[in-house]
Amino acid sequence: MGCGRVLLCIVFPPLAVIDRGCGTVLIVFLLTLAGWVPGALAALFLNYTSANNNR
Repeated sequence: MGCGRVLLCIVFPPLAVIDRGCGTVLIVFLLTLAGWVPGALAALFLNYTSANNNR
């Protein structure tokens, strides 16, 4: 996971997971609406696990 993706996870979490599918974007969007921290943490977690699975 690159620095740009991490920054995107922090600034606008739903945009950072746009390539994961509609359901993931919707969940992260709802978490971001509930509070910025849960959305950012979910986006970081999803991108981290995806980056480790692609190794």
